[in-house]
This record gives sequence, structure tokens and C-alpha cells, in this order.
Amino acid sequence: MCGFVGVWHKSGKRLPLEINELSATFSHRGPDDAAAADFGHALLGFRRLTIIDLSERGRQPMENEDGSITMVFNGEIYNYKLLRAELLQKGHLFKSDTDSETILHLYEEEGEECVKRLRGMFAFCLFDKKKNQFFGARDRFGIKPLFYTETAELFALASEAKAFTRLPDFAARVNTGALPHYLTFQYVPEPETMFAGVYKIPPAHTFTWRENGLMLKRYWRAEFKPRSDLSWEDVLEGTRQVMRQSVKLHTQADVPWGAFLSGGIDSTVIVALLRELGPVSTFSVGYEDEGYSELTEAAESARYLETDHEEYLILPQEFWDCLPKLVWHLDDPVADPAAMALYFVARLAKRKITVTLSGEGADEVFGGYGIYREPLALRPLSFLPSPLLKTAHRLMPAFVPGKNYLRRAGTPLEERYFGNAFIFNEAEKKVLLKNKKFLPPTVITAPFFKEAASYDDVQKMQYIDINTWMTGDILVKADKMTMANSLELRVPYLDHHVFEFAATIPTKYKISGRLTKIALRRAFAGVVPPSALNRPKKGFPVPTRVWLRGPLGEKVAALLADPALDEFFERTQVQKLIADHRQNRADNCRKIWTLVIFALWRQQFIAQ
Repeated sequence: MCGFVGVWHKSGKRLPLEINELSATFSHRGPDDAAAADFGHALLGFRRLTIIDLSERGRQPMENEDGSITMVFNGEIYNYKLLRAELLQKGHLFKSDTDSETILHLYEEEGEECVKRLRGMFAFCLFDKKKNQFFGARDRFGIKPLFYTETAELFALASEAKAFTRLPDFAARVNTGALPHYLTFQYVPEPETMFAGVYKIPPAHTFTWRENGLMLKRYWRAEFKPRSDLSWEDVLEGTRQVMRQSVKLHTQADVPWGAFLSGGIDSTVIVALLRELGPVSTFSVGYEDEGYSELTEAAESARYLETDHEEYLILPQEFWDCLPKLVWHLDDPVADPAAMALYFVARLAKRKITVTLSGEGADEVFGGYGIYREPLALRPLSFLPSPLLKTAHRLMPAFVPGKNYLRRAGTPLEERYFGNAFIFNEAEKKVLLKNKKFLPPTVITAPFFKEAASYDDVQKMQYIDINTWMTGDILVKADKMTMANSLELRVPYLDHHVFEFAATIPTKYKISGRLTKIALRRAFAGVVPPSALNRPKKGFPVPTRVWLRGPLGEKVAALLADPALDEFFERTQVQKLIADHRQNRADNCRKIWTLVIFALWRQQFIAQ
């Protein structure tokens, strides 16, 4: 796991910049080494966290045999040993035992198609001297980040957007067009960021930069292909096989590894499969408020699986004190409080290990979110016309149970589902935002609903989340909070072989009644602790609801009273959100937290 930056002088005229200063902004991603390559009009900088082949031979930027191609790479290639053996047979010469060098020689052999052969998480950039171009790619799900920007003089790529703030002709400004979407989703949907003029290379895309500009090309798409011929036994055995293979591949490292362990099924399955391979160190965090803490459940699983388990109690003052630094590490505002919990568990784990496995992606791949039960719950009314349902909803008194049920049943999925996070609705944004003209969130989700038109409603929801929520929230916080501690996080559920098998499982084997992830739960019923099988999902919850009414209430009110925020928000409405929550008239914790993270992000990157 590492970080890199690439800069291209568009006119050939060199601007005064030091490539190592740019990469120093994310030195936490690679504290073990720093190096750069200068080609005149193009530069590559690198920060290394040694994972595979700890020797000097694994240094980057890395060149091929004749020096015509130079590469920087962030991530892990889990099938690199097979690829390496194939390339050696074809006459390629390797100078290291790293997985990164495999990409270099595979590009020599197969050109831009090489990316389709890679199994893993990755972002990389190659400078091809003969073609005079940058070429690179981002992995299929967007596990590893890659940002880019273009100014009058430069084109630049980086593992973290904050590197661009050190470019001589870059001015950090708020992307006001993205702010309304952030208020809806609690993150900025890709490819936009909250920095004006900064974008993300989309997941599952290659990029080519030449003097005539940037070209993006998709090389893979998540597709659901349920097979009616799969028996229940086929589903269970297939799930066991593909998960065991993925977990084993994800343990390849020349440094100590372990796993995060919460109380839920996702991380427990990972740890159980790791225990089949040998001893495991596990880590968990929690809070004094037991209603939000999973420490008891995690400890129970750790005892059952006989792991070397450590835990940490997060106190509200420490949480608040660390928050500005964590927002800086996030790069872009992500108002998911669980991001902060990830930081603390990563800090705990880093004392003992350098690589951790975690359960991100299981819900999107195997159908785990509670909201995925909604299409089945609404089925009894599915035969009624939408106008009739809407009329019944309008006429029903607010106090009568079932009014919200009627509203959802009468609203098409495309109009009611924007992903797992839905913070401010359109009416609330109209009241809150100073700029009352903005695009609706359907401009983000509509293209994905169109692509998923042939799927059932559960598969549509999974597809929306894989392409929005997972890339914009889940994987951002996973990468940034672990790398803040120079810890590499690996996600076995997001091996594309795992997804491609899970995508063949019919929905009836994923969701039934009140139970989700049925196939995953039943496949490992004899491996994980019995108590973990049907335990409700929490996912490192944070007691912000309680803290905002208690120890953090005054601090949040003071932060959001900053006059600089009046450029974006109606002050009276911000004050009302806080007052209503603190006086227990409404539960506004998620809305307030979304504003808190934006305010801190603005302080970190714009006010400076």
C-alpha cells in the first residue's frame, strides 16, 4: 500500500514545483520510502509502505528492462504469482519479487488490455516514453483512490486530492454544485469532489493522458446474472469455495497481518476463515454507551474463534479532538461517523500489524442491508395502481399506522431510493441552502437505474449502492482512515471473483422475511459462533445522537456558528436543527453531523 503523484507540464514549460513536496502531503500512505522520476515534461512521485518484497528492489517509481516504461502503483495484485510465472516463461526479466512489477511487464506484453488480467485492488500510472503518454487504471470497485485535476499549465494525478493544494497554479475552492448532493448522500458522488476542478478516475476505468487531453475507458461492469438452475446446496458450496479462496489470497504479505472484528457476520466470517490458516490478531473499538458498542459481541466471537484480541474504548472528548485531523485525512467530506471509529481501530491495530482484513462490501455483494427487505415488504400492495396508493396516502391521517408504508408503496423505486444514506430531502435543502437552485439527486442515480432496468428491485438497490454509496462512502473511509495510520486494509468480499459468483445467486437466497445475507450466513453456519449468525448489523456505530445532546452539543453549536458558513447555509435553519435536536424535539443528528464535517473540511482546505 502506497501513494503516488504524477504531473504533466502541458506546454513543456516547467513550473517551480518539487515532486517530493507534493507526495509529502500523503507521507502517511508510505512512510518507508520516498522517490521520484523526472522526464522533463512529466514527473512521477512515490511514497512506499513495504508489504511484499521489503528490499530495495521493490522501490518505485519502477522501470522495465530498457527504461522505456516507468510505473507508480498503489494496491495489491493477488494473482501476481500466476501472472509472474506466465511472464517469465515469455522471457520477461524481473528484478524484484513484488506484485507491482507484474503490472509493468504485463503492460509490455498486452498493452492497455493488461488491466483485465489483474485480480486485486489497485490504482497505477505508467509513463510510456515511446507513446509519450500517461496510462493507468483504477480497480473494479474503486477500493484504491485516484484523483486528477487540470489547470492552465498542468495535468496532475494523485492518491489524495490534498496534494493538488501544493501545485503552483491550483486554487482550492468549494465545488458549490456538489454541495446539494453532499447534503443528500453524506458524501460527494463520484466523479465529482468538494474541490472545484478536482475529479476521481472512475472505478473499473483506464485512463490515458496525452497532449490532446484525457481519455477514460470502462473495462469492467458489475452485472447481476442470477441462475435459476442453482440449487441451495450449489449456492452454499460455491459461497464457501469462493470466500475461502479470496481470504487466502488476501493474506499474501511479508509483514504481519490481522483483522478488524465487529459483532456482525461479515467480519466474523473473515476471521473464522483466517483462523483456518493459523493464529489471528483481531481488533475492535467501542463506547461507554453499550447501545452503540459492539465490544461485548466482538469479544464473544474472539473467544469462540480463539484469536489474540484487543479492544479500545473511544471517549467523546478524544473523538472530538481528533476530528479535524481525521477530516483532513478524508480529503473530501464524508459525514459517516463510522469513519472515525475506523480510524481508532486502525490506530489500535497498527501497533501490532501492517495489513488488516475487513468486511467491507459484504452487504452490497451478498445483499445485507435492512433496506433491501423493503421490496418484499411492499409486495402485498404491488398489484394496486400507483395513483390509488398516492390518494390513499394523502387522505390517511398522519397518526394512523401505515401511512409511510402507503407512501413508499406508491412511489417508484427510482424516486425513493438514493442509496443507504439519505440525509436532507429536497424541501429541507431548499430551506437550508442559500442557493435555492440545484439539481435533484436523481441526476446521480438515474443513469444507474437505467443500466439496472432488467434487474429485480433488490438487485437494483444493490447496483445503486455498488456504484454510489460503496465507492463514495464505504471505501473512502476504509482507505483513508487506515492509511492515516499507515495500515493496509484488504477487502476479500470485493474480490471480483467473489462478486461474480454472488451475482449468480437468486435474490430468494439472499433476502427472506427479516433476514438478509442468507447465503453467506448459512454457508458458514458451522464455522462462525452461533450467536453471530442472526445478529443484527451495526457496523461500528457511533453515539453521535447522544453526544450531540450532551458532551459535544456546545462544541458543535460553536463550530456551526462560524460566519463563513453563511455563504452556504441559512443561519436560522442551522440553529433550528441544533436546537430541535438538543431539546429532543427531533432526531437531527445525521443532518447536524453532515454540516459539522463540511464545516471542518472548509476550515482545513479552504480557509487556509
